[in-house]
Amino acid sequence: MRSFSPRLAARALWQMRIRKRPYVLSHGVNARCNLRCSFCQYWREPGGEMTKKEIFRMLDEASSFGIGVYNAWTVEPLLREDLPQILRHAKSQGLITSLVTNGLLLAKRADELGDLDYLSVSVDGIKSYRELRGVDLENALAGIRAAKKAGHEILINCVISSKNTGELEDLVHLAEELGTWISFEPLHESRGISDSVWKDLGIRDRSEYEKAVHRLIELKRSGAPIINSLTYLEMISSLKPGFKCHASDIILHVAADGSIENCRVHTQSLANVKDGLAEAWQASRIGRQEAVQSCPGCLFFGYAENSLLYEFVPEVLRHYEWM
Repeated sequence: MRSFSPRLAARALWQMRIRKRPYVLSHGVNARCNLRCSFCQYWREPGGEMTKKEIFRMLDEASSFGIGVYNAWTVEPLLREDLPQILRHAKSQGLITSLVTNGLLLAKRADELGDLDYLSVSVDGIKSYRELRGVDLENALAGIRAAKKAGHEILINCVISSKNTGELEDLVHLAEELGTWISFEPLHESRGISDSVWKDLGIRDRSEYEKAVHRLIELKRSGAPIINSLTYLEMISSLKPGFKCHASDIILHVAADGSIENCRVHTQSLANVKDGLAEAWQASRIGRQEAVQSCPGCLFFGYAENSLLYEFVPEVLRHYEWM
């Protein structure tokens, strides 16, 4: 996808700007996790999951609706035994497939993911990894190596917190060593997590943080495998969203139980795809509009970078590398 495809770009623009429909289906494919990270709210709220039959129907309807990308994530997708079948069905419907995982089960399951196009693994630190995730980093690295051996192209994603600010350059070099790409985004202090967690993990030393992000900009300019655009990296250095959010124009967010949500920040249920994907998209329209109008903004890189692409920002078109 990093090789610019005029055909793919034209299809995405037609879908989003002319048909006013999303191009990406971001699906919380399950509701369970094998970690208990203090900063994550998803594992704290286990709920229902769609059956394989219901997911297949959703994917069929997504393809008919013009969606081109299926992203499986939350809470830990590889805990779902039928995930390979789901990815295979998505591919059979002409969808590009993507997966976000903590990587702990990749060593066991990488060979089952032949229908996966893009793989993202969360690695938030080196020395700080155990404190942040509760397990040894080598567990994730073994999974990444197994996935590389199986032929997967991999993105490491790092969420910047007070615990890993001094390790960002080391993470870039780790990505170079592993032969992967890497992305960065600052910690989002979501609701539902105690203030003591944010006091411990939140970015408080702004001078150290800004210095670390400016170093990422230097590394990006020198050819390091950082997927973020320079525009985005400059934005997060100040921790101020500087873009008009088009996340709900670009992405259809579906939770594990089939609920349509506006985004990762506004997670109230607006409709349910079990009632029909096209019908649920229409039913959620007013709720999505209200969420966008009331939102102060965030710095999730997937929302920011893709919103900037939606606005045809030249530097982002040149330098944002992943999707």
